[in-house]
Amino acid sequence: MAPDTLGNIVFIEANGQRFETLIAGKGGSKLAVLLHGFPESHHSWRFQIPLLVKLGYEVWAPNLRGYGQSSKPPHVRDYAIEQLMEDVAQLMDQASNGRTVTLIAHDWGAIIAWAFAASNLRPLARLVILNVPHPARLAEGLRTWRQLKKSWYIFFFQLPWLPEKLLAGGGARAIGRAFSALALDQTNFGPEVLQVYRDNALIPGALSSMINYYRAAAQTAGMANFTRDHVAPITLPTLMIWGEEDLALGVELTDGYDGLVQDFTLHRLKGVGHWVQQEAPEAVNAHLEAWLAA
Repeated sequence: MAPDTLGNIVFIEANGQRFETLIAGKGGSKLAVLLHGFPESHHSWRFQIPLLVKLGYEVWAPNLRGYGQSSKPPHVRDYAIEQLMEDVAQLMDQASNGRTVTLIAHDWGAIIAWAFAASNLRPLARLVILNVPHPARLAEGLRTWRQLKKSWYIFFFQLPWLPEKLLAGGGARAIGRAFSALALDQTNFGPEVLQVYRDNALIPGALSSMINYYRAAAQTAGMANFTRDHVAPITLPTLMIWGEEDLALGVELTDGYDGLVQDFTLHRLKGVGHWVQQEAPEAVNAHLEAWLAA
């Protein structure tokens, strides 16, 4: 168990993989599991973890497969949504000990969380989603030219080796630019923060693993189970917080949740981009605390 400024780093075996996991807070009846996105790590939750601990939660924030020092299985099929959900289920089995679980997720972590909740894979008390639509709404969005233009990188990532080569160049300079390009306020993305993400991307095998999430989504059939015609409505209380200036995902994807989520609360933040919990932590934390308390 290694120390971290927010908690302790523990390596957890689950679903045949090893997950570098930040654990903060201890005991109590409440557990929060935090799932990061691309190209991030548990470091992206640095502003929310202290709040959740203050509210009495034990927090588990794993680096998802392929990220940080977590396992990096080599095949595209290793990143199919079924495998990603099972990672979360088995981590949760070890973390929960019968406690109520709140699942909080951003970007790719949020895609996993939506699918996890829709599948009722494990009991959840609450679901919190940041800047990623329900997979059914994403599929509908990708049928429009407006969203297709924003999602060009998904198609680029289907190419072999070239995305990895370009993202790795200059010490993973493009990984740092991903934050500077999509965040309107750069205050919380200083050089030391960008270096964390760049260093993680340069770990051998990491970039292929990270990009394989997108390849598996396109090349395996699992995501088709979460279209509007196939998915059951999510019944647990669900909070969505969305930065309205997201350049990758259109704000219109926050609409149209009838039949998908029964108990849905939406807060849209003006002047905030895709990296919402890092770019506007005060606003995100205020909405999160109020909703959890209610």
